[in-house]
Amino acid sequence: MGKIAFLFPGQGAQVTGMGKDFYDELDSAREIYDIASKATGIDVADLCFNPNDNLNITEYTQIALLTTEVAILQVIRNLGIKPDYCAGLSLGEYGALAAADVMSNEDLFKVIRKRGLYMQEAYPVGGAMMAVLGLDAETIKEACDSIDGVVSIANDNCPGQIVITGEEKAVAAAGELLSSKGAKRCIPLKVSGPFHSALLEGAGKQLADVLKDVEVKDPTVPYICNVEADVVNSKDNIKELLAKQVSSPVRFRESILKLKELGVTTFVEIGPGKTLAGFIKKTDKDLTVINVEKIEDLGKLTATV
Repeated sequence: MGKIAFLFPGQGAQVTGMGKDFYDELDSAREIYDIASKATGIDVADLCFNPNDNLNITEYTQIALLTTEVAILQVIRNLGIKPDYCAGLSLGEYGALAAADVMSNEDLFKVIRKRGLYMQEAYPVGGAMMAVLGLDAETIKEACDSIDGVVSIANDNCPGQIVITGEEKAVAAAGELLSSKGAKRCIPLKVSGPFHSALLEGAGKQLADVLKDVEVKDPTVPYICNVEADVVNSKDNIKELLAKQVSSPVRFRESILKLKELGVTTFVEIGPGKTLAGFIKKTDKDLTVINVEKIEDLGKLTATV
């Protein structure tokens, strides 16, 4: 068997009730929700498990989703299963930080709470994101560069699926141009800001200030960062990379190819949904993906790895 990578999804994967079975049945998972609640002053269990209007608002989404991912991660760790590498998509990179023991869970949750707030406040109105299907990154970049206003690539998810981000009018104009260039579909996303665009550089600077006071350690497991799609083995530039990540493209497709190059053949997606599994299969259908979002998924995991 080849190497194993733990993967963590990003914003958009959240769903009411995520992680509830782990919380109800396992003390180790419940403890993570308690740590997150104490660190942020938010009842994270209530936010995740009960219908409410906040779960899809960035400043709350991020702490809710990350807490769920870390709770499931803790359960998997208690089974004695360890990855060779880890990675995540956008917010999910913080799940990878947890898997790599880069900072304490308390600090992790405090940082992600601030990240969500800063990203929410950085550009409260007039921003947009759009998924572009069926075109390559070079064609999309050229189109975005030709548009007046701020619009750029936010996520390179997998072959044939790239997300653009920026000012609402510029994103709409880019979508029209890309449709004329042969895009199969251009789908506006239901998000509350122009994430991973230059418009969020201010949020990244605010996050950098928060990170100054956070103790960061060398990763116990190498992880792939979004900004460079490359391995991080040392604490030396982690804070800089996290600050840049807020306004930089997420190079997820390249990250998966990098992990494959490193010998990873099995990916464990930790958290709600199967978004990353879909991206991986479109990148390389021969790679194995196991999703762990419910307790019953643990049996398949232990049987496979």
